[in-house]
Amino acid sequence: MVKILLVEDSRTWRISNERALVKAGYQVIVAEDGESALRCAKERTPDLILLDLLLPKMSGLEVLTRLKHNRVTASIPVIILTGLSERNRQKLIDAGAEDYLEKNAIVGEKGINRLPEVLEVLIARINRKRGVPFSPELAKR
Repeated sequence: MVKILLVEDSRTWRISNERALVKAGYQVIVAEDGESALRCAKERTPDLILLDLLLPKMSGLEVLTRLKHNRVTASIPVIILTGLSERNRQKLIDAGAEDYLEKNAIVGEKGINRLPEVLEVLIARINRKRGVPFSPELAKR
């Protein structure tokens, strides 16, 4: 089963995304702030990290930077999932993020959470870019 670390301080977004991901068959680990995100990433080694930018204790950018400079977590793909506009996109990609999603882009008509289907497209793109699946489980999707 694919393990996703969901780093989100907003209870509403966290619960919505966690439910959608679990329903789609992912194992979800949750962190509510930057410090716990780093700890979970090192201890639980997820296959993928969904990272909010505006977090308590440590910003998402700092978390991303630390993840990419730690040999244990450097290869874990990180997708930024935030309410901020895409004007930060290139800076975050340059810092090591695989991609950037605005939260509003994953909630479709009638409030349906489209995160799992959006992730499938992103995972396929990440795998093509890397030339090899970052997780054998994700390659089967």
